[in-house]
Amino acid sequence: MDKDLKNKTLSELEEFIEQTGQKKYLAGYIFSFIHTKNAADVDSITTLSKAFRQQLKDDGFYVSQIKIIRKLTDPDGTIKYLFELPDGLAVESVLLFDDERATLCASTQVGCAMDCGFCATGKIKFKRNLTAAEIADQVNVIEKDNGKRISNVVFMGMGEPLANYENTLRAVRILNDPAGKEIGIRHLTISTCGLADKIKKLADEDIKPRLAISLNASDNAIRGKIMPVNKRYPLPVLLNAVGAYHLKTHQRVTFEYVLIKGVNDSDADAKNLVKLISKFLCNVNLIEFNPHPGCNFSPSSKQRINRFAQILSTFGGTGVETVIRFKRGTHIKAACGQLGSELI
Repeated sequence: MDKDLKNKTLSELEEFIEQTGQKKYLAGYIFSFIHTKNAADVDSITTLSKAFRQQLKDDGFYVSQIKIIRKLTDPDGTIKYLFELPDGLAVESVLLFDDERATLCASTQVGCAMDCGFCATGKIKFKRNLTAAEIADQVNVIEKDNGKRISNVVFMGMGEPLANYENTLRAVRILNDPAGKEIGIRHLTISTCGLADKIKKLADEDIKPRLAISLNASDNAIRGKIMPVNKRYPLPVLLNAVGAYHLKTHQRVTFEYVLIKGVNDSDADAKNLVKLISKFLCNVNLIEFNPHPGCNFSPSSKQRINRFAQILSTFGGTGVETVIRFKRGTHIKAACGQLGSELI
């Protein structure tokens, strides 16, 4: 049995508490103290009797903690955190501000096995999945450090969230629960490089976070060159999964598209992209490529990015809803695709 109380959803805690012979409502006290009061250990859950706390400790139960090793702030206000995990490994996550909204770009793995050509994290050898506790604790620790409520969480930091499917979904349930952080399900986004089978699995869940897909090409050959995952799940297979997801959820999907100079940023690429995805209820986030050591790609010019966005928005008479995500956090290597570049 998992002994980390932070790693359990409220329903899992309720089941566990009943097995100990205690009243079911005590699970709510444990869950709330951990996820709203940031309880650091079993003794901090003071609504439990001393005897029960001692019983939990004697049976080996504990509350895990991740620790801030380093905190860097960019001139634009973006904050990058480096966390030490309980086993000594490290991950980074990023806090971004947009008016009163605070969005956390959270990590789900130490390293990443996907090896996308434009992403620094892919250069780090995959070491392990994060637990649900370690994923959710990025929110807990940053809120305590920053003093501001995190309103949105995007699982697109280090790692591929759907390759750590069970822990990522458990973290979603933990963060969404009204007894804890109560982050609205429409404010929790899972970003994937395109694991088609897991996208279909996600459509069958009783909880529906937002879905974002890192597409980055409208041509199968180009996508195969910059994203190795495309060999396993080529564009037709991926888009078939998106179609199946739509049929079951009726939810909008976000397609993320990193613009790389001379690779995927031509007018023809833009027009092909509209033809490819306009049948879906969707929008596109255009992302500036962010250079990192060892990568020979170059970012598209702002003029080219604006032209690409214009075509996406108007081609075919209706186009696709498009937003340009210009660079944030580049001075501290916190921009999209740069996480982990200092850990390589």
